[in-house]
Amino acid sequence: MADTLKPRPQYRNIHVSQIVAYRLPPAGIVSILHRVSGVLMFLLLPFVVWLFDVSVSSEVSYERFRAAFVVGVGFLPGWFLKLVVLGLIWAYLHHLIAGLRHLWMDATHAVTKEFGQQSAIGTLVLSVLITLVLAYRLFF
Repeated sequence: MADTLKPRPQYRNIHVSQIVAYRLPPAGIVSILHRVSGVLMFLLLPFVVWLFDVSVSSEVSYERFRAAFVVGVGFLPGWFLKLVVLGLIWAYLHHLIAGLRHLWMDATHAVTKEFGQQSAIGTLVLSVLITLVLAYRLFF
């Protein structure tokens, strides 16, 4: 009788070296990116406060603000500032859309594997597409 039983699967934690080879489902990718976008927004909060302060203080400071994105600030070129702002735009959009996805799943109890996969793919596509549209506006 012991010979006819199937061996039970063994579940182990993956090692750090296996992360690259591990294939996450789209919902896992969205979950990790949701955390990354939250941390990115938190870390860049002083930059956002500076952007807001400089843009609304006066007309002169607003012109300095606009010039910073053309010629840069200190040793940072203007394109780098635009790239940082684009990262913030993506972080905000992804965090917002992923958060709305989670709220929808919590409110409707729509927690099926199919819906999770489809909504995760939709979250990724939507956040990247809107970011690309705004990137075009920011750089051109």
